[in-house]
Amino acid sequence: MNHFRDIRVPADGDRPEADRKALWVVRELGLPAIVKTCVTCRSTRHHATGKFRVNASGKLLDVWLLIGCAKCGRTSKVPVHERVHVQSLAHERLLGFERNDPALVRQLVVDAAFAGKAGHRLDWNGTWELETDMPFYEIDREDSAPLEVLVRFELPAPIRVGKLLTAGFGLSRSVVRGMVDSGRIRLPVEMDARAREDFTLFVVTQ
Repeated sequence: MNHFRDIRVPADGDRPEADRKALWVVRELGLPAIVKTCVTCRSTRHHATGKFRVNASGKLLDVWLLIGCAKCGRTSKVPVHERVHVQSLAHERLLGFERNDPALVRQLVVDAAFAGKAGHRLDWNGTWELETDMPFYEIDREDSAPLEVLVRFELPAPIRVGKLLTAGFGLSRSVVRGMVDSGRIRLPVEMDARAREDFTLFVVTQ
């Protein structure tokens, strides 16, 4: 799970008082697909094979993440380090590459910055589900008690905040939009923004 030191909270005014608290967790179901054109079949979906390839030439190293085409199975290489001095890599990181450490594979596969640098995109469809620890509350009622919701991410999937709200509260997008616009739901970001880190939202009375 992502462990963020700072959890984003609404910035307008003081922190609202909440009678109830709830936890929503974006559960990881799998790693994102790597969107990259296969040179053999021209398909664009790849998945990490769980392996690295390390090539040493004197004191210089090349490290690649190996990915497989979902259609034809062809293995391709995604550069992680190119022509770097062996001493420039932390010993534990080098061992992770040599041992095909699953945690290191995951770290690179979900890293949007790494994907951009390597020239591929990430497809997050089917990689997550929202789990809540609370029963259904009729938060659209004006007399409902104030509620604080902490949203935690097990993986940095970029998800529209509005999608989390409709799934978590079981309400239509139009109802949620109205509650956000009226100030009933207080968010640290815009409803149409994509979140990938932990944040806190509030449902308040008016």
